[in-house]
Amino acid sequence: MVGVAVVMVKLWWPRGSKGDGDYIMIPVLFLWLHYPFTSTWMCVMENSIGQGQGIDLDESDGGLQDATYDEHETEDELSRDLDSCTGGNDRTVEGSVEKLSTYVDASEPNIGMEFKSKDDAREFYVSYGRRTGFTIRIHHNRRSRITNAVISQDFVCSKEGFRAKKYENRRDRVLPPPPVTREGCHAMLRVTLKEGGKWVVTKFVRDHSHKLLSPGKVPWRRSDKILVGEDEKDKKIRELSNELDSERRRCKRQCAVYQEQLQMVLKDIEHHSDHLSRTVQNIVMSIKEIEDQ
Repeated sequence: MVGVAVVMVKLWWPRGSKGDGDYIMIPVLFLWLHYPFTSTWMCVMENSIGQGQGIDLDESDGGLQDATYDEHETEDELSRDLDSCTGGNDRTVEGSVEKLSTYVDASEPNIGMEFKSKDDAREFYVSYGRRTGFTIRIHHNRRSRITNAVISQDFVCSKEGFRAKKYENRRDRVLPPPPVTREGCHAMLRVTLKEGGKWVVTKFVRDHSHKLLSPGKVPWRRSDKILVGEDEKDKKIRELSNELDSERRRCKRQCAVYQEQLQMVLKDIEHHSDHLSRTVQNIVMSIKEIEDQ
């Protein structure tokens, strides 16, 4: 950006040796190539005014000579003022760029980024995906061999992998097959549990193999609307497993009682059957004795 400014400077112009003279107005043309010049020029003017310097030279001939004598010193002072002002602007711009860079880096996953939990990492990746133009899903986790707790979690683009052939070639399909949504995308985020309970990003693949959507057209997934924590799901699974075990033990006890009662009934039936058999046998013997007589 090029700027142009014309400033009228009033100077004392001497005539003769008796100190006579007149004030004359001299136009001074200023050019600048970048926007901070205006604030820089104002800064120089303020510094000059604060130091008791001025543009108008309302002095005698001797004063003009003194001003001419101090010309280089004045230029040096103006240069220092200009450097201080532009240096401040540069520092401000550098600080703004640094803050912007920090914000951009914080808005995108990077190796070493830490989260309090894997659910926080998931929410962060969901938000990043919505800003970038894709949706995510949970793909793979790794559990500890000792505690069976999740120690590593992968979040992938919803277009990761390909649909299994068995779903594409089903012969008993009634409705038409759904549209293909998986295109073998490799974009993913992996977080791993480290010492201290922090979840750290250990792998991040940024590039996608498909065209990204605009943020406003990213569809809402049920998993995005209702984020159920993995820890909460593990807790629920443990509770259901405990309930199932207790129910299994209760059923086992009841089955043992029923089996014992059934054996008692069968034993009573056996005794009754033996009694009936002996009774029938006695009756038959009595009938034979009567016939023999």
